[in-house]
Amino acid sequence: MHDFINILSKCSLFSEWESEKLDKAITELNYKIKDYTKNEYIAFEGDPISGLGIVLEGSVEVQKCYPSGKTVAINRLHEGGVFGEVIIFSSKNAYPSAVISTSNSKVMFISKQDIAKLCKENDMFLNKFMSILSNKILMLSNKLKNLSYETIRGKIVSFLLEEYEEQKSLIIQLRISKKEIAEHFGITRPSLSRELINMRDEGYIEFDKNTITINSIEDLESLSIGN
Repeated sequence: MHDFINILSKCSLFSEWESEKLDKAITELNYKIKDYTKNEYIAFEGDPISGLGIVLEGSVEVQKCYPSGKTVAINRLHEGGVFGEVIIFSSKNAYPSAVISTSNSKVMFISKQDIAKLCKENDMFLNKFMSILSNKILMLSNKLKNLSYETIRGKIVSFLLEEYEEQKSLIIQLRISKKEIAEHFGITRPSLSRELINMRDEGYIEFDKNTITINSIEDLESLSIGN
């Protein structure tokens, strides 16, 4: 059995596969595994896409680089994380953002042809693949909505209301860092911190490193109307 099967089973595409079935399927694929050192680019923006990437070891980051030199982290991936799934079947067939290894890492690449084969021959894989695409579309839609708010407060309120709906709690557990939240909003980390402090001082929220507590959902909803 391939020594990376246990890691591959962490990938959402293969999470429900039995080890023996997954090992057999992988044997029939023309995959490639590449090693990268810390800060080495896996792909530059505009590079032709060579296949769907799955992180087997380490971590990678998807980055958007602007002409000014500013770099924004779009997504961070660890073992089992997938990249390239949205564009592998697109007509452009090129990376819209750079992908960089943020530690020593190992990445498996599965070709477009093999992805199409797996989708055709395995309903479970097809459903998982479509689920990943749907979730990515929803994530991008939410990101565009947050960016559409003119004020930082509006972005924060929208984010908190969405997390409240998902987590069913007034104590919002932050699953990403405040730096990543700021990048998600398209603002600077200090700007986010200032507005969080303002909202705390006005009695809307409390926060620490890992949580933001909503003091009154009704008051927060009222804020959303004004933003």
